[in-house]
Amino acid sequence: MKTDELQTRWREESHQVIAAIVAWREEHPTATFQEIESAIDDCLARLRAHMLEDAALASDVADLRDKPAQKRPPCPVCGTPVKHHARDKRTLLTQHNQQVTLERSYAVCPKCGETFFPLDEELALLPGPLTPSIQKAVTRLGARLPFPQAEDELHAMWQVDISATTVRRQAETAGAAYVAVQTAQVDRLERELPPSPPGPDLQQMSVDGAMVPLLHKQWGEVRTLALGVVERPVIKNGEVEVHTGQLSYFSRLCDAETFTRLATVETHRRGTETAGKVCAVADGAEWEQGFVDVQRSDAVRILDFSHAAEHVSAAGQVVYGEGTDAFQQWFTAERHELKHGQPQTVIADVRRLGESDAGGETGRAIIDGAAAYLEKRIEQMRYAQFVAQGYPIGSGIVESGHKVVIEARLKGAGMHWAPEHVNPMSALRTIICSNRWDEEWPLICQQLRLTAREDSRERRRQRQTKDAQAHAQAMLAQPIGQTVTDTPTPSHPGRVQQTEPEPSANSPKRPGANHPWRHSPVGRARYQRSQQAAAQKT
Repeated sequence: MKTDELQTRWREESHQVIAAIVAWREEHPTATFQEIESAIDDCLARLRAHMLEDAALASDVADLRDKPAQKRPPCPVCGTPVKHHARDKRTLLTQHNQQVTLERSYAVCPKCGETFFPLDEELALLPGPLTPSIQKAVTRLGARLPFPQAEDELHAMWQVDISATTVRRQAETAGAAYVAVQTAQVDRLERELPPSPPGPDLQQMSVDGAMVPLLHKQWGEVRTLALGVVERPVIKNGEVEVHTGQLSYFSRLCDAETFTRLATVETHRRGTETAGKVCAVADGAEWEQGFVDVQRSDAVRILDFSHAAEHVSAAGQVVYGEGTDAFQQWFTAERHELKHGQPQTVIADVRRLGESDAGGETGRAIIDGAAAYLEKRIEQMRYAQFVAQGYPIGSGIVESGHKVVIEARLKGAGMHWAPEHVNPMSALRTIICSNRWDEEWPLICQQLRLTAREDSRERRRQRQTKDAQAHAQAMLAQPIGQTVTDTPTPSHPGRVQQTEPEPSANSPKRPGANHPWRHSPVGRARYQRSQQAAAQKT
């Protein structure tokens, strides 16, 4: 449709919409502002859908019929100008439950057989029955809210009726696409070894695991990496505090070795390798130290202060009793010494608790275990020195990350996840909580379209294989005197069709429809002479 035609049509429809609004207002003289707003939105929504449809179909690739080769789009695989094959309609759902119908050409590459809709490619449409803006909203809400709540919010905000099942499917498909994007990025990093982007002067890196409920009363550990830039120390309540900002996350349900490899996509993006100094604050688990060994082996390793204090507290409760005044006095003094003094002093005090008979063998085992745990990590407990250097001593960025990224969405009441759906949802949560949605959504869309093309090729390959097998079986089943050719049918490239039974020996041999003789003067002359000779014999 040409520009002047669009203008004329839209102008006429606009006048109709204005007239409809005026008529509605006359029929509802006492309507509230909300009622007026709703009525106007409904009228404008219909005009909007028509304009979307017209503007999309105004493209040169919407209809390829009778277009010369130089004006036809190239095949995305081999670059050969494609040919119009058929016309097909696609209906998309947009705001206010309006539908946009696109009737466009279905193109086939004459060289490699690739099939696609050029208009869909030009408009960057996503697989499925939704317009791109609605699909983006559905995915975002599905990653933020339980699926039934997302269904309600879509209706309230966009006036779109989409079931919770559709919300779930869209969100999990988009999340799986982002998992594929990040996995491909890791593969590229390992293959090409590109230089790391510049990192901050001081970066905090913390990792930890959190359990999520799975189907059949199972649980799975989702590991999370939190990265941030350490800010300048501040004085609060008379003490120096170190905070970390510009946080980003990476989460996966997998074993520690796989997680360490996949998380490279985030440590590379944040410049962990080139950062001036990296503080690895963790709770002391062995897999976490292995993660640091791979990602930044020279990082300053710091045992999370609260975790160290918990071991001191557990030992003190054996002797003084949980919640007693004596325990509170003892633990307050030990905690202050742990943070501002020497860790050796605290460990010695814990060891002395073992001289008491309180708690018996069980109590002595708790005290000895706490002391051994602290002694093994004494170099990671130099908290006074760390604070003086402006280093963080708490792993709160990853602990709060678990609550914000994972638990807020995956540990709701009654939720139980299939294992294959945890990573897609976790991946979406990381970009939402890292404020990187607008940056990563185009990559998700690109992967969705790529996956759809690959699925289409696979279906075509399977169909051709099935047709070939059916052709082979047909050849074996044919009675004598009949043949089966492998001539493709016009409507289905690659499919086979059965020919008529062979003529008798006295009749002229008729060449097939695609035989070269059909298209050359010599062939036609020979064919005509054979027909004349056969007629004379009869």
